[in-house]
Amino acid sequence: MKYPITLDALEVLDAIERKGSFAAAANELFRVPSAISYSIQKLEQDLDVVLFRKEGRKAVLTPAGKVLLEQGREILQATERLAMTTKKTHSGWEAVFNIAIDSILDFEFIYPLIAQFYEIQPDIEINLYEEVLGGTQEALASNRVDLVIGTGTEFLPSHSIKYQKIQEIEWTFAVAPEHELTKTTSPLSRQLIEQYRFIVVRDSARNQAPQSQRVFSKRPVLSVPSITEKIQAQCLGLGVGFLPAHRIHDVLAQGLLIALPLEEPIPPLALCMAWKTNNKGKVLRWFIEQLSQHNFV
Repeated sequence: MKYPITLDALEVLDAIERKGSFAAAANELFRVPSAISYSIQKLEQDLDVVLFRKEGRKAVLTPAGKVLLEQGREILQATERLAMTTKKTHSGWEAVFNIAIDSILDFEFIYPLIAQFYEIQPDIEINLYEEVLGGTQEALASNRVDLVIGTGTEFLPSHSIKYQKIQEIEWTFAVAPEHELTKTTSPLSRQLIEQYRFIVVRDSARNQAPQSQRVFSKRPVLSVPSITEKIQAQCLGLGVGFLPAHRIHDVLAQGLLIALPLEEPIPPLALCMAWKTNNKGKVLRWFIEQLSQHNFV
């Protein structure tokens, strides 16, 4: 199939609109004015439309010309990105890099690293996703992401996935200041706290049975989408639950939550980052190296 709209014609159209005349466009593109005029005349003839009208010495786009230029510029930009992507892939840099971060971690740690990375490779697309429990694991196993940060150690053993411990997370049982558990003698027993509604973060897995952890309640739970929302809900007194200690330092200091000791504290959680062993990309290597030296809490 022969397409009348070529990249060259779109470049000519773009230059004329930006420079305001055929002569100025010819000068920018290092062509003679007659070559510019021929490109536009042929494009108009092939499309059976009028793209420019004369207003004095200036060439002005018609409505049809504006539509062609607007969408044509998107094609030119996409072509430029495609060329850059091809070159980067050839040199070992992934054109697109996807990172899943478990909700247990605040996203603030990743932004300075991305800023550092952009100083080296500003034209690589990075996508961040927030996942919870099994959703983090599933995102890597199903190749939706290249790297997961903050996953636990519940992955099934696999030679195709590499895990590296990054931090241990301490858990704090916390309630709102007005909650009746604050008036109870400490430390609290499991039999006592399980009488109250727990707030849980909903597993984001799409294709596997949802997981739940650190839930002792015998009552229906309140399910929320992230740790951030869980903290907010507990501050409002909607329920109780365990929270990552590093996420609630300020909240405890402000008196918005009260930490209560338990007879049987739950052990710390080892967090890992994980990636597919067959991924040899330079972006992945860079982030692994930086994260290996990073303090997350």
